[in-house]
Amino acid sequence: MSGNATEQAPGLRLLVGSDGAGLDYKDAIAEDLREDPRVASVVDLGATPDDPAATTYPSVATRAGELIMAGEADRAVLVCGTGIGVAIAANKVPGIRATVAHDSFSVERSVLSNDCQVLTLGQRVIGLQLARRLAREWVGYHFDPGSHSAANVAEIVEYEQGCR
Repeated sequence: MSGNATEQAPGLRLLVGSDGAGLDYKDAIAEDLREDPRVASVVDLGATPDDPAATTYPSVATRAGELIMAGEADRAVLVCGTGIGVAIAANKVPGIRATVAHDSFSVERSVLSNDCQVLTLGQRVIGLQLARRLAREWVGYHFDPGSHSAANVAEIVEYEQGCR
């Protein structure tokens, strides 16, 4: 499974997650996504307010990638201090394409040009309202497997499969 939203039934199955540095944004974004009619479900992978340090960014990011690749979710929105750590960690899961994006154009292109299944954001980098807006925008984009970009995504997938 590619995690490609265009192959899914109506309504995205989303994951949200963070370490302690992204907890506040993760919770706000999760609340927004639960109210979004384009979203079928939102599963929170942590961190929690009770013990924000118990969840590390690598553990939440790799778990999200594994669940997407197992077909249990379509996409994930992950938050850490910068968004960089969760992006790096999620990209270690074979088949996952994750990116940090802090502007609308990058969010759009992450899906339309790169079929990214994981959006990462930095709580210490952008304001809360922008983060919430970007997450809402991101769920509205769907990769077109017939687009010019599909050949580039296929080349990435082929390379990755050759490295295994």
